Amino acid sequence: MKKHIPNLLTFGNLFCGFLAINYIINGDIRNASILIFIAIMLDAVDGRVARILGVSNELGMELDSLADIVSFGVVPAFLAANTYFHDFGMYGVVMSGLFPLFGAYRLARFNVTSQTDSLKHFKGIPITLAGGIVTFLVLFAGRIPVWVFLIVFYLLAILMVSTIKIPSFKKVGLPRYGFLITLFLFYMLYLFARSRFEQVPIYFYVALGVYILYVVVRFFKEKETRIPIRRRKLPKRFKWKLRKTKD
Repeated sequence: MKKHIPNLLTFGNLFCGFLAINYIINGDIRNASILIFIAIMLDAVDGRVARILGVSNELGMELDSLADIVSFGVVPAFLAANTYFHDFGMYGVVMSGLFPLFGAYRLARFNVTSQTDSLKHFKGIPITLAGGIVTFLVLFAGRIPVWVFLIVFYLLAILMVSTIKIPSFKKVGLPRYGFLITLFLFYMLYLFARSRFEQVPIYFYVALGVYILYVVVRFFKEKETRIPIRRRKLPKRFKWKLRKTKD
């Protein structure tokens, strides 16, 4: 049963991407953005949960990549097409469509990279980070000039496929993309204060519960490893007998 837990978190990531597309079609950009940040929270813990439970496998890695290309490649591009590039018509769709293409290449390259190298560093920025930044900027559509967003958008796409080595934080106790998640939580607090919980989707509470549960489990897991196991010293007579039998 435990081997399916990380996959369920990955499925949650993918399902958030699907729901976000539905919200974008209906013109609800804000809730679509919230869903992508929930997907980031789930993506930040699924691989680590697999390693904690000792159930990491290639199937989970491939499933994670499929979920990431939807939630952090297709959906952020779709958000950009419906906000900053909306006035460009079909040209805007083509302009935004390059982002998931770069992201797909980056994920494919990551999947053929050895696991020992990926634990030390990334080649290019992860698609989760790039998609998260695009999603966060979408929340400020109308306040940020289109040309500024265009530069950042394509810079992130190029950085994904670049060979720049970026330190990996997979061995760090806290989940990845902490600053993005922190920004998101501040944004949710702002919504709480402004709307009195009315504008916050119910699945946010589910994702937040999963995230908090992971942090608690990780804390106690690391605490167990820090406590050294005390070894009782053998009496001298017993040691002498052991030496005698060996001789």
